[in-house]
Amino acid sequence: MKIVVCVKQIQNPEIPPVQFRVDEEKKAVIPVSGLSPVLSPYDEQAVEAALRIRDAAGEGSDIEITVVTIAPAGARAGIKAALALGADNAVLLSEPTFDGSGGYVTARNLAETIRAIGDVDLILTGRQAADWDAGVVGLGIAEILDIPAITFACDVQVTDGVVTVQRVLEDGIETVEADLPALVTISNELGKVRYASMRETMRAAKKPIRDWSPEDIGLDEAQVGFKAVRHVLERLYIPINDIECEYIEGDTAAEMAASLARRLREAELV
Repeated sequence: MKIVVCVKQIQNPEIPPVQFRVDEEKKAVIPVSGLSPVLSPYDEQAVEAALRIRDAAGEGSDIEITVVTIAPAGARAGIKAALALGADNAVLLSEPTFDGSGGYVTARNLAETIRAIGDVDLILTGRQAADWDAGVVGLGIAEILDIPAITFACDVQVTDGVVTVQRVLEDGIETVEADLPALVTISNELGKVRYASMRETMRAAKKPIRDWSPEDIGLDEAQVGFKAVRHVLERLYIPINDIECEYIEGDTAAEMAASLARRLREAELV
């Protein structure tokens, strides 16, 4: 059985807000100097979900877990982190032509990569990336590959060619089944991600990472980068917080309430 986990490396979401910078002219986030990117937390849980499926299959199972990501050639921290958790191998789409493509093109690139890997039974992604929070890539992959998709999973099990998923709703949990191949997006309710063991961390250095170009996945440069973008980013900026607070005074609660009502009428809010 082949499981592919699609992951994204992002700027560490735990950085202090004062260190977050945006280049408004280039409409891009400025990376914090000296700080390595990390796996998006939801994608970490997608890796964990794959490992739990393999654990449930028992010792000697033939489950292979492949991590796929789009990242610069030198930014392998996220891949190494996934391999150290226990994934078997990875595919890296690192050519500059892959950069800046947006949700649809990213989904297309990942879908064609999965096709190129071949005979993939289950695809796992995070419910959304923790930087842009769009949540469209996973479902885009499923649409392009024409396979079932189940979202917001907090538990994933595979038995006899069927994936059984408990998915999170606003008011509870529902159980959904789908025949394989299928795609599942993993939510934070899956629970805590395991720590990388010393054994797997040492093994990760020797695990294969395939570096693929657009040609390797059957696409040309016009289909993978800026030329293929289907959205327009009008502006990227950090909003200015200029909220002012006015204290309503009065000797009694009734006087303060009357003053508040008067100010609200003056501001034409009531």
